[in-house]
Amino acid sequence: MRLNHTRGDAGFTLIELLIAIAVLGVIVLSLGNVLIAAFRNTDATSARMQLSHDAQISAAYFAQDFAATGRRDYSAAGVASGTVAFLSSVQLNAAYNAGGVTCGTAATPTALLRLLSDDWDYSGASPVLHTDVVAFYLSGAELHRLKCVASSSPSSDVVLAHNVDTSTPAVTCSSSCTATPVPQQMTLAFTVTMPSADPYPVTLTGQRRQS
Repeated sequence: MRLNHTRGDAGFTLIELLIAIAVLGVIVLSLGNVLIAAFRNTDATSARMQLSHDAQISAAYFAQDFAATGRRDYSAAGVASGTVAFLSSVQLNAAYNAGGVTCGTAATPTALLRLLSDDWDYSGASPVLHTDVVAFYLSGAELHRLKCVASSSPSSDVVLAHNVDTSTPAVTCSSSCTATPVPQQMTLAFTVTMPSADPYPVTLTGQRRQS
């Protein structure tokens, strides 16, 4: 009696295995490209949000500071007409002691912009006039806001923006920035950038509330 042995169909042939590997390679390559693009988009979005956050913080401080800018001339000549005139209250590319108004020390970087305002102290028997200073300066790629209140010693020094392109800051005003009367509007514009995001232009705008 003859026994017939049949070969099972289980398993892959060499050609089938090679085809499966090739198809799997195409799928893995496509998924890899998708994941890489997703990670890049995530990094770019995160960087963009960080730059936007710095812009919002800077804008809030700048608007508040410029709104209060303005020193009055309380000398005899300044009040002779019955209307107290303004003194120059905006300083550009200013040292820590520009115009005889000190805020900081000799180690304080030159400010892109300094804003001066009157500060009356009514705690004593007679009012005493002081000058407050807000200075915006660059330290490396960081934009700082230095503030002195009725003193030459800073009361705060806050980093407003990081990753500033140091070649971009520019100050413009609705009239001559450093003349009197004090301009009604001012802008401080600069660009911030990070490797994973496109350059982000920032424009800080201030409107004075006194005239």
